[in-house]
Amino acid sequence: MTAIAEPAAKRIRAIYWALAALVLTLPAIAMNVTAEVNWGWADFAVMGGLLALVGIGIEMALRATISSGRRALAIAIIVAAFLLVWAELAVGLFD
Repeated sequence: MTAIAEPAAKRIRAIYWALAALVLTLPAIAMNVTAEVNWGWADFAVMGGLLALVGIGIEMALRATISSGRRALAIAIIVAAFLLVWAELAVGLFD
């Protein structure tokens, strides 16, 4: 069992960072279209930090010398944790 092949890892990295940029760009665009979205610089910083942590976690999972099933499970857990934190920050899921 080895780390994921480099071409596949590069493709996954490119897809992730493109999606991360899109996630940060959408609120910026929406703020110009509607008054319903009102993010400050701190909101963008927190989301950027969360996305960076997710990226680091995915990178670590891709470089790990584990089976592909466990690698996919690790990435799924990272993404699920991100979505949970995002939902809590957005609407107070646990309040």
